[in-house]
Amino acid sequence: MVTSGQVRHRAMVVQQKTRRPVQFEITETTRESVRAWLEHRGGGLNEYVFPSRLSAKAYLSTRQYARLLDQWVQAIGLIPGEYGTHSLRRTKVAMIYKRTGNIRAVQILLGHSKLDSTVRYLGVDVEDALALSEATDL
Repeated sequence: MVTSGQVRHRAMVVQQKTRRPVQFEITETTRESVRAWLEHRGGGLNEYVFPSRLSAKAYLSTRQYARLLDQWVQAIGLIPGEYGTHSLRRTKVAMIYKRTGNIRAVQILLGHSKLDSTVRYLGVDVEDALALSEATDL
């Protein structure tokens, strides 16, 4: 995530379920937050950006992240049960699909190997396809 003291514009994770690498964008606002966090946290660049609360030699677990997300959502006055790690993952790609209709781009961003999985994931139906078709003049 950090190279030569700079937070990268893109990063990659290997999905736990599929073992496939997936790239993602790190927005400027997020890069600024990561920079501030790294300064606050201290330590070296060879350490995990978000270490486990149990050990600095381990990374933040998905369960720990989910607990933090619940706290953050509650802190801003929302209902934690209505927001989760998965819904956050789905939000941006759903917005990209709605804005562009480019299901292949969404498939790549999600790291899905099958287009059918992406279609099911987004809940795309015949009505969506017809609306896109009607909005396109040739």
